[in-house]
Amino acid sequence: MTNSSILLPDAAGKLTPYALRGTPLPVRAPTAPFNRVVFSAAHVVADPFAEGDPSQGGAIDWDSTLAYRRHLAALGLGIAEAMDTAQRGMGLSWADSLLLIRRTREELAGTRVPIFNGCGTDHLDPASVRTLDDVVRAYLEQVNAIQSAGGRLILMASRALARVARTPEDYLSVYRRVLAEAQEPVVLHWLGEMFDPALAGYWGTDDLDAARDIALQVIAESTPKVDGIKISLLDKAREIDMRRRLPAAVRMYTGDDFNYPELIAGDEQDGRYSHALLGIFDAIAPAASLALGELAAGRRERFLELLEPTVPLSRRIFGAPTRFYKTGVVFLAYLNGHQPHMVMLAGHQAMRSLPYFVDIFKLADAAGLLAKPDLALARMRDFLALYGVR
Repeated sequence: MTNSSILLPDAAGKLTPYALRGTPLPVRAPTAPFNRVVFSAAHVVADPFAEGDPSQGGAIDWDSTLAYRRHLAALGLGIAEAMDTAQRGMGLSWADSLLLIRRTREELAGTRVPIFNGCGTDHLDPASVRTLDDVVRAYLEQVNAIQSAGGRLILMASRALARVARTPEDYLSVYRRVLAEAQEPVVLHWLGEMFDPALAGYWGTDDLDAARDIALQVIAESTPKVDGIKISLLDKAREIDMRRRLPAAVRMYTGDDFNYPELIAGDEQDGRYSHALLGIFDAIAPAASLALGELAAGRRERFLELLEPTVPLSRRIFGAPTRFYKTGVVFLAYLNGHQPHMVMLAGHQAMRSLPYFVDIFKLADAAGLLAKPDLALARMRDFLALYGVR
């Protein structure tokens, strides 16, 4: 083996030499504004030295967490803060979410990137919720806290609401009351059950056409309060269908981590396109930034060409069980030197198998997303040693 190769195991444990073959993409600031509104949902870095029960969450390494947000902002990407990528509801508490929202706002003061913040009901135990009023009060507690901190809102789907709502009208009632308190237009967030099984049947129905219509009714009733809606259903046809039905003033933000290049590029026939609020942009930030710069310059095909190699990587990161995609996102940050370890809140570094990590390493290489190849090789060797691969 050469210094640029490594022994990688297959699913049976057989070791095969693998030589790096990708050319790292440049990591550089954009030279002009993008022509899409773009948010990267950002992950958090855990503090591996903190005392406590990691299954209950854990402590945050604030220096590394905020440094990563500076990295994303320097590439021109907005920040969707305290979202599911940050392990919201899967290790990140509401108290730490609010602190994260405040600290990110302070850290990026003076930058021009947009920052929106996840607002939900996750401080409630869904099993303790009895009424829609309980859900509204919980939403408004977070609405008021985030707005008092000067933050913009992403109104996240609520496990508590999914538990107690009985009809689509229940959803309309709750969103109507919560949106009335928004000081600035919000982004609605429709998260599919592949991301969170507790959200099955959201909008009061398992029929996705009917669910779409309820979401559209929420928007129609409160259009001045809605900046846009993010759909995370991993179904491009449904996103395109809904995009065509939105009021002209309301943006579609793609949350489709399988089909984002073509959705952002848009339909050349009807001229409609999606903006972006994506967890994968945390992991592929250099490629996303370069590609968006090309799109803004009118070079649509180059935009697609730059993002095409990232799609197999994203599909592997977000493969079933999709809710554990954060593990792949953090793994890439570790390989690229943005954090010194692979420890995650609530022990989620253990939520994927070794073949998953091996595939991510190879797919990131193919996409030019191992920014420092020698470092990535060294860290992959260290990581494999934890599994007895030497």
